Amino acid sequence: MEETVKCACEAANIGLYACSGASNVGQLANRLAIELTKNGKGRMMCTAGIGGRIPGIMKSTEGTDVIIAIDGCSLNCTRRSLELAGFTVNTHVVLTELGVAKNKQLDVDSNEVSEVLVKLDKVLGI
Repeated sequence: MEETVKCACEAANIGLYACSGASNVGQLANRLAIELTKNGKGRMMCTAGIGGRIPGIMKSTEGTDVIIAIDGCSLNCTRRSLELAGFTVNTHVVLTELGVAKNKQLDVDSNEVSEVLVKLDKVLGI
């Protein structure tokens, strides 16, 4: 008997949507959303599901009170994906604007995560 695959998301008071691009800042954005979720400052949601217009993820996002988009760079893929799907981004953060230089490395340094998390906490005020 085939199991039905369901979205693991539920609506959140604060939805955290992160870039996960093929650069240090993309991977850092993803890691920051994880850390913010672990710290109880929001709930990481599925940005890829927004791009794919997955019904359960779209519905979860519709029920989210505050949408925060964390982009790695000025391409703004996360914010644009949300807006193209019809959602209003309440807060948009771009890591390169916080002083993180973009490169092609995919490994994320835990010290950098901690440093940028402090900056992000101040910017977000959560």
